[in-house]
Amino acid sequence: MQIRSFGSKMLVVASSLSLIACSSNTASNEAPDSSASSAATATAAASFPPSLRVIGDGYPASGDPCRRLGESAATVDWLDDSAVLVGCPTKEAGRALGGRMVGVIDGITLVSVPMGDANAGMPSAAAMQPPVKVAPAKDLVRGRGGLEDKCKAAVNKQTGGAVVGTNRIEESEAAIAVYVNVQGAGAPWRCLGYKDGTLGEVMYTGSEGDL
Repeated sequence: MQIRSFGSKMLVVASSLSLIACSSNTASNEAPDSSASSAATATAAASFPPSLRVIGDGYPASGDPCRRLGESAATVDWLDDSAVLVGCPTKEAGRALGGRMVGVIDGITLVSVPMGDANAGMPSAAAMQPPVKVAPAKDLVRGRGGLEDKCKAAVNKQTGGAVVGTNRIEESEAAIAVYVNVQGAGAPWRCLGYKDGTLGEVMYTGSEGDL
């Protein structure tokens, strides 16, 4: 009776060990292989020398072989505000970026990739400013208060307000002659003016008997 009992216990222990082994194998087969992806990332990062400061896990997209590079003593000469400095493990990967290859450091090809104009399509600052209103240049001859008006006022003063209109205006480099018609006069009156807006001589162009 004792031998049979001992044999039964040994059978139970063996069965338990077998179940534990099967469970362990099943769990190891179903667990996600996260170590493989971590190892791949670590290997890719390790391929870049310590002299290069790697940013991100791929360029231009995550998982790509190239990496964006930050500022370091090795890259300071190639950094540009208008471009992204990228390191690629092969020249073929660098060419695929469409940038400009600027150097090689420890087998890593450096590529300067232009960022493009961030303000493309946006109106310029000058275009956004309201238009400046420019006052039209004052006409010193025919404009309001110009030589023509001054001449009429001066002739009216001498003729008692008999000016009926402008006859003609003759301009030259030296002076501007304004001729006005006076009611009842046989000839126009003439005023000599100057380009600084001042009025000079005022005289009747006919004979005194015509007045």
